[in-house]
Formats: sequence, structure tokens, C-alpha cells
Amino acid sequence: MKSLLTVSLAILAGAGIGAVAVQTLHAQNKPPVYFVGETEISNPDAYAKEYLPVVMADIKANGGRYIAAGKATPMEGEPPKSRIAVIAFDSLEKIQAWRSSAAFKEARKIGDKYAKYRSYAIEGVPQ
Repeated sequence: MKSLLTVSLAILAGAGIGAVAVQTLHAQNKPPVYFVGETEISNPDAYAKEYLPVVMADIKANGGRYIAAGKATPMEGEPPKSRIAVIAFDSLEKIQAWRSSAAFKEARKIGDKYAKYRSYAIEGVPQ
């Protein structure tokens, strides 16, 4: 009887640990959220020298990872702006925190002198 109780408790404990492990793995496999920025640059040299180093450091400090950046190749429809950037973040909340930070707002004062922006976020899909 005592061994039956021990085995039963071991099975329940194992099931509980397994459930926690599955939830942890599922949370780790959550796809990133992508920030897509389209930028029409009026002064490429000043933009590259004054704005990009500041905003790129801020993106990295906030957990963003550049996926792609540069001139886009039109395929159909409206042509894209002169520069496109795709940046991955762990969540939409991380993007919103970055965009509402004091550092971003200060950097954007520089960028606004040299460019006009259009941006949006899109959730990734599980792989």
C-alpha cells in the first residue's frame, strides 16, 4: 500500500513538472513581433551621421534586433519609401515601451529634421 502511494505521488509530481515544462517551452517559442518602418529621407548624409547611430543603439538597448534595412525592391502597388527597416522585438509591449521612451523621443527630434516616417507592427507566426 505504501509503495502504491509513493508511485501515485511520483506520477502526479511528474505530470505537474511536465505541464510546467510544456508551458515554458511554449512561451519560449512565441514568435517575435516585427516593427516595420518606412522612411522618406530628405538628407541621407545627415540622417546617417546624426540619427542612425543614436536610434540604432536605442533599439538594441530595448531588445530590438534588425532583420533587414535598406532600399526595398518594388514588386507591385505603391512604391515603398526610400528606406525600409524590419526590427524584431519579443512583444508588442517592448515596441511600445521603446517608442514611448525618453531616449527615443530625443533621437526622433534629430530624425524629424531629415526624414518623414510611416511605421507599424506585425505579429510573427509560429514556425
